[in-house]
Amino acid sequence: MDRLSKEQRSALMKRVRRSDTAPELKLRKELHRQGLRYVVSDRRLPGSPDLVFPKYRVVIFVHGCFWHGHECRQGRAPSSNEPFWLPKIEANRRRDHRKCENLEELGWRVLTVWECEFKRLEGLAMTSFASDLRSRIISG
Repeated sequence: MDRLSKEQRSALMKRVRRSDTAPELKLRKELHRQGLRYVVSDRRLPGSPDLVFPKYRVVIFVHGCFWHGHECRQGRAPSSNEPFWLPKIEANRRRDHRKCENLEELGWRVLTVWECEFKRLEGLAMTSFASDLRSRIISG
C-alpha cells in the first residue's frame, strides 16, 4: 500500500525531472573537468541522448534505475499500482532498446550509465569513475 495519497503521489511524480537530473549534472561536471566537451540532449538524434560527443561519435544515456527497470536494488518494481507501473517500465525498456539500435545504425556508439553506478561517488571515486568512462569514450 502506498504511504502517500493519490494527490501527494501525483505531485511528487510531477517533480521528477527528465533532464538535468542530479546524477547527470554530477557526471557532466566531472567529464567537463577532465577536458571532454559534449552537447546536452541533442534532439537531432534518436532519443535525445543525455550527452553527445560528436568528435568521438559516442552518446551517453544516464538512466534512473527505477524508471528504466535496472536489475539493482533501486530498480525494484513498485509494490503498489503494479498494473500501471510494470507496463510503463517495460515500455521504457523497449524504447531504450529501440533508441540504441537506431543510434548504432547511424554509426554512433551508445554507452549507458546507471544511476546506481555513481550515485554515492564523491571526490576521488567520482574522478576515477569519470576517467574510466572517458577512456571508453575516447577509445573506439
